[in-house]
Amino acid sequence: MAAIDLSFWLPMVATLVVASLVSGLLAGLFGIGGGAITVPVLFSAFNVLGIDPAITMHMAVGTSLALIIPTSIRSLTAHLKRDAVDKALLREWIFVVPVGAILGGFVAAWLSSEGLRAVFAVIAFVLGLQMMIGKMPFSLGSDLPGRAGRTVAGVVIGAISAIMGIGGGVLNNTFMTLYGRSLHQAVATSAGVGVLIAIPGTVPYILSGWGEAGLPPLSLGFVSLTALVVLVPLSLLVVPYGAALAHRLSRRHLQIAFGLFLLTVSARFAWSLL
Repeated sequence: MAAIDLSFWLPMVATLVVASLVSGLLAGLFGIGGGAITVPVLFSAFNVLGIDPAITMHMAVGTSLALIIPTSIRSLTAHLKRDAVDKALLREWIFVVPVGAILGGFVAAWLSSEGLRAVFAVIAFVLGLQMMIGKMPFSLGSDLPGRAGRTVAGVVIGAISAIMGIGGGVLNNTFMTLYGRSLHQAVATSAGVGVLIAIPGTVPYILSGWGEAGLPPLSLGFVSLTALVVLVPLSLLVVPYGAALAHRLSRRHLQIAFGLFLLTVSARFAWSLL
């Protein structure tokens, strides 16, 4: 039996461990699944492993969405205990957001690796700027829009999130706060939105990647089970701490740091296209 090359695997596992801890903390703290962190980390890790460049981005996004399933569920449970979730909005979006996520997942599967990276770079840039700005200096209303407006918002949030492999927290936080809802309620509700996105959003990545040439061992389509084994337990471990911090700390400095990270990721993906 060939010896295990620890010089190769230890940095890989260490990177995934750090990513999982940060992802879990962000899941609770910002009401997001941490996908904006795990997608670029997984993309780099899969490249290091020598996986076909044509599928590395799809693998990163699909695996990220699968990770968001347990982290968002645990984050939602933690926020429900604090009675801060807009349950009415989640009930209304129970079909709307998944439809958007499924559509977004199939659009992403249709895109080339370069196209998917370009979309990720553009959206990460916009979200990074939004995080840097923080609370918008204007509002769109004193309460959420009517049924038609909420439906469109749910579909768009679901679709964009599935294409990027994120839980929709930043998008939903922006939507709700622009319409007069408190940031704490937006964060708590975003955890539920992540559940509605991640479960149906993962399915297109599994189906479209099934039997794809060049997949690494232990993969379900574009979802790497190996990466999930490392990522899931540690992410779940720190989610409750993030949720607790969300209700006690000012997050402005964290927002700025996360915004800078997103802008850096955007630039990194844009550079990879040159």
